Amino acid sequence: MIISWLGHASFIIKTAEKTIITDPFDERSGYTPWQQPVDIATVSHDHWDHNAVHVLKGNPQIIKKETGPFNFPGITITGFSSYHDKNKGADRGNNTIYKIMAEDISLVHLGDQGTLPDKELIAQIGRVDILLTPVGGTYTLDAEDAFKIVQQLNPKIVIPMHFQTPHLSFKLAPVEAFTCKYNQVIKLPYLEINRTEISESLQIIVLDYITRTS
Repeated sequence: MIISWLGHASFIIKTAEKTIITDPFDERSGYTPWQQPVDIATVSHDHWDHNAVHVLKGNPQIIKKETGPFNFPGITITGFSSYHDKNKGADRGNNTIYKIMAEDISLVHLGDQGTLPDKELIAQIGRVDILLTPVGGTYTLDAEDAFKIVQQLNPKIVIPMHFQTPHLSFKLAPVEAFTCKYNQVIKLPYLEINRTEISESLQIIVLDYITRTS
């Protein structure tokens, strides 16, 4: 499995069978929209910086705000209903968490999760090997709550997303507000990993994102 960060909450996840994009954005985000064909797109909620499926190439299957499971060759994607805010959706609506099972790796993309999950949701999600979590606050979990959700879900690898960068077109908190809580942070251009390489000890990995000048 190869995981590349496009910026914001959007990742390209390449498995042996399919190429998946999460929460695609358009140019208004400040980031570079993905230009290559994809097979599957997940959309956690219907805000413009997460639902730009119109920019996608390759006629992908769109999984948009839906609970699962959805089965593909070698891949199962399961959606879990959650909230974009701490008032059960009253402020910003609902959010869908997606769990992607592929190559015996459990990857969970929290979308614009705005509140800590209850025990029932944690049990439904189950095993988490890799967690993609927002950390930038304002519209999602902030660094403190992201730290707490890592403790709740107990992943082996955490990749922060949805934080301030030089290209983002609006203001969020920097990733350092989250990463400063950990003794060691690994920085990579992308993550290529298989099941046997997942350590039992927690790893915090900050990925580079693709820009127009890269």
